[in-house]
Amino acid sequence: MSIRVLVADDHPLMRAALCQSVAGAMPELSTVEAACFADVEAVLKREPAIDTILLDLHMPGMNGLIGLALLRNEHPTIPIIVVSASEDAATIHRAMDYGAAGFVPKSAPITHISDAIRAVLDGAVWLPTAGTSAGTVAPAPDADMAARVAGLTPQQLRVLGGIAEGKLNKQIAYEMGVVETTVKAHVTVILRRLGVVSRTQAAIVASKLALAPVAETQAEAS
Repeated sequence: MSIRVLVADDHPLMRAALCQSVAGAMPELSTVEAACFADVEAVLKREPAIDTILLDLHMPGMNGLIGLALLRNEHPTIPIIVVSASEDAATIHRAMDYGAAGFVPKSAPITHISDAIRAVLDGAVWLPTAGTSAGTVAPAPDADMAARVAGLTPQQLRVLGGIAEGKLNKQIAYEMGVVETTVKAHVTVILRRLGVVSRTQAAIVASKLALAPVAETQAEAS
């Protein structure tokens, strides 16, 4: 049976290495590539037969865990394997909380990629042998925020991603093709769901989810 894998990473050499590795280890597998989050969405829209995704959390437009949560929300049947240079236990925990089925550090032997693909397609969870285990419980605050974010709709997650990038409501509205009042309504719901009382607080939360430092423009956005 043919297996179709979406390899999503903004570094061409890394994409090539991943594609070469899985093709060599799994002859029944074929790959399609994406260099940014918009490419990922385009591929998933035109190719419904994708079996799994190898995903870099730091691609342009990804917004870290926000993009991961959005993909999990919109494509719940496609297992996602995060392939990341960030391999600390906290990042691994958070990636799994936000919907990943597996996590492979970029420092791991490249053969681990095909092992991870086989595992998640069999319904198992794949984690690095060092750092954490499938049975480890994430800290309560992280798990609580993951549950809150999981309750957001795809449109609300897109707005949250815009907030993480320090964009104004009118910018987010233009990019989403909606009116500004719609974005403002989404922001109101996002504040309530995240348990914060201001857009500045939401920007701080969003920046942490994006795995990037808070930008000054985020606190000023309105």
